[in-house]
This record gives sequence, C-alpha cells and structure tokens, in this order.
Amino acid sequence: MASSVETGTIQTDVPARMDRLPWARWHWLIVVGLGTVWILDGLEVTIVGSMSDALKPSSTGLGMDSTDIGIAGAVYVAGACIGALFFGQLTDRFGRKKLFMLTLGVYAVGTVLTAFSMNPLWYFVCRAITGTGIGGEYAAINSAIDELIPKAYRGRVDVAINGSFWVGAAAGSLLTIPLLDPKVLDPSFGWRLAFGLGAVLALGILFVRRNVPESPRWLFIHGREQEADEVVAGIERTVADEDGVQLEPVEETITIRQRRTIPLSLIARTVVTMYPKRTVLCFSLFLGQAFLYNAFFFTYGDTLSTFLGVKQTGWYLAVFAVSNFVGALALSPLFDSIGRVRMITGTYVVSGVLLGVTGLFLGDLSAIGLTACGAVVFFIASAGASAAYLTASEVFPMETRALCIAFFYAIGTAAGGITGPLIFGKLIDNASADKDITGIAVGYFIGAVLMIGAGLVEAFLGVRAEGQSLENIAKPLTAEEPDRSSAPSAPPAPA
Repeated sequence: MASSVETGTIQTDVPARMDRLPWARWHWLIVVGLGTVWILDGLEVTIVGSMSDALKPSSTGLGMDSTDIGIAGAVYVAGACIGALFFGQLTDRFGRKKLFMLTLGVYAVGTVLTAFSMNPLWYFVCRAITGTGIGGEYAAINSAIDELIPKAYRGRVDVAINGSFWVGAAAGSLLTIPLLDPKVLDPSFGWRLAFGLGAVLALGILFVRRNVPESPRWLFIHGREQEADEVVAGIERTVADEDGVQLEPVEETITIRQRRTIPLSLIARTVVTMYPKRTVLCFSLFLGQAFLYNAFFFTYGDTLSTFLGVKQTGWYLAVFAVSNFVGALALSPLFDSIGRVRMITGTYVVSGVLLGVTGLFLGDLSAIGLTACGAVVFFIASAGASAAYLTASEVFPMETRALCIAFFYAIGTAAGGITGPLIFGKLIDNASADKDITGIAVGYFIGAVLMIGAGLVEAFLGVRAEGQSLENIAKPLTAEEPDRSSAPSAPPAPA
C-alpha cells in the first residue's frame, strides 16, 4: 500500500525557514484572517446565552423553556463535534486552505438559516449546521496557525487567538442589548437580526482569508515541494521588505517520504500506540475546559434572569467576556517564557479551585457578585482553555495534526460540552420553582473537579514544547530515520 501513496523522498529546509522568521506585518494577516473564527464562535454562543428570554415566548420567540435552551446549546456543540471530525480528516487530506474556506461557508449558511427559524425543531437543526461549520474551523485553523507562526511566538499567538473567542462574546453581549429591547426593535425580529449579523461578519472574514496561503508544511509532505518553496520564498520576500531585514540562510533540513494520502489506520495507530500519554493529556484538557465553558456560559444568561431578576443580561455577559479575553491576552506570553507545563497546570488548578469556592457561596451572591467571581475565575481559566487547543495542535505528527485537534475537541467536547448545558439546563429548571440558585451549585463543583483533575494530568504528562520546532516535538510520520522500524524520537521530558 505504501508504494501507492508514496511519491518520493525529499530533503527540505522549509520548517527551519518558517521558524527563523522575525515577527512581521505578514503574520498579522494570519492572525486576522484565521483567528477571527473564534470571534464568530463567541458571537454565536453569547447570542444564544443572552437571548434565552427572547426565545421563550410563543408569540415573539419559539416557545422554548430552560431545558430547550440547554438542548440548543448541546445540539450546537454536537454539530461542532461532528464537523470537527468530518472536516478534520479532510483538512489533513486536501489541505488547510480549502477547508478553512469551506467550513466558514457552512457556518454562514447555518447562521442565516437560524435567523429564519419557525419552531424549536428548525432552530435545533440550524444550530447543529452552524456548529458543524465552527467545529470544522477549529481543526483547519489551529493546524494552519501553528504551521505558519514561528516557533518563538507559537504559544502566545495560539493562546491569544483562541482567546479572541471572547471578543465575539463581548460583541454579542452588547449587540443583544438594543436588539432585544422592545423599545428599539420588534421582539419577534430582534433575535433573528442578531443571527443574521453573524453571517455578515463571516462574509467579511471570507474576503480576508483569500490572501492566506496554504501551509508549506502540508504542501511538501503531499508531493508539492516546489509550491511549498515558492510560498515560503514569497513570505520571506514580504517579511524582508516590510521589516527591512536580511534573513540569514538556514542549515537545518529534514528528509521526508512524501505521500499523497495518509491512511486513517496509520493516524489512529500513531495517536493511540506511539503517544498514549499525550492522548490522555489532551483528552483531560479538553474535557475540563469543555464542561466548564459550555455548561457555564451557554446557560449563564438564563441563570441571571431566572434566579437574580436580571432583565438585560448583555451587560453582565460583556463584563464576563472582557475578563476572559484580557486574561488570555495578558497570560499568553508566559506560555513561551515560563513554559507550557507550568502555565497550563497553574491556570487549570487555580481556576478550578476558585470555581468550587464560588459554588460554596452561590446563595450569598448578587448578580454583580456572581459576575465578578466569574470574571476572576475565567480570567485565569481562559488562557488554560486556549492552551488545550495549542497542546493538541503541536504534540502530534504534522500529518495527523488537524485530525488530532478534531478528535480531541470532539470527544472532549462531546463528554463535557454536550452534557454540560444539558445538566445546567435541567438544574436551572428544577431549582427555578423555589427560586433557589444553590440548586445549580453541583454543576460548579463538577466543573471544578474536572478542571483541577486536568491540571494535575498536565503536571505529570505535559510536554515542554516552548521554543521548539513542531518537527522536534513530534517527528512527521513521513520523516526518514536511520532505522525505519524504530519508534519516533523520544518526546520532550514532562515536568
């Protein structure tokens, strides 16, 4: 079978040339063109969380209750899991650029259809379609970002970009204030317009993305080394012209057995048998952050309105969102300086402890107090949650990168992100009769345990990937080695 897919053996310096680049304006094109997917996701999640009251009346909304709101969140996440797995496989097979254009289109279609929902079932189906596009984006975008950003900046850029989810969350929170105000817009029209605005933003991003190149690393492995060299040469010229620098030649090369396709059986065997510790690590990180964020944030607007008498939840959600983004932005450089293991362990454990403490005092908190506690917890948790995507995207071989991101996102999010909103939605419904907010504290405690547990797994199994080339962290499956039967070189020692 190998002979049918292998196309030759080459020696390339593309990874070393990409990693030695200084930060330049060109890299901002990558950040803007690719990173804005998280703004879309934040916009979607926040709009749903903010408009729970608008969706409940049968006259102007869709006649949904708190359990339905939780189901809508779970359906969106389920769609994201399916999309991640489906499009993740295609991303590794057909390239990063084709897929991050396609998945953005799927998202745009899904969110436009959501705006025309006539009943809960239509709404659930459209949420699933929208989630499918977003899930596919995660696989395509994270793999492309890590392969285009120099190793010295990869950690901070990846964490900060993933944290930009909260820019969309803040924007979504503030948008819902006028859109859901009956004095400004008809209540039956405002929530529909909120979804339509997401599609407008997607079209703008699609226009910017046309200028983002295919990953040179993907190109040379798939038999297109000349095109890879041309892409890198173009990037080098752009960076040299923009910064007025003379780029030094590189000596480091890697020998690659090129393949047109990488069998799924080989990918699965690599993840499970060659890197079992990294598999456990990534699943733990995704499970913890998925439950925490999807459970808390999908239903937070419902919590405020049901138990604390808040009519306009947008202001509270905006404060919460800003703290998350500032946290990811402020802490992101530390993932390259202090290191991955210490930072991920610290952010997971500390945020988990603080969440548990918040659950203990839930009955004594006002809307402002609960939002303030949430802002502190998620200021810390945001950077850790973003680092889950960073970890999955850099600790496995390049040929498996997009599918690994998709796999761990899907199983972690399916376990935590689907069950979380369902559990919280049910807890809110059960506790709403007595108007006793302490009835949802168990959800906080579950999230705390999962986050602390994931932090401890990172402490023992984490990979010191800061400042290293992707090819050194995990050798490509197609890389030539002196002994073809030997296992990949040992991964960096865990802390």
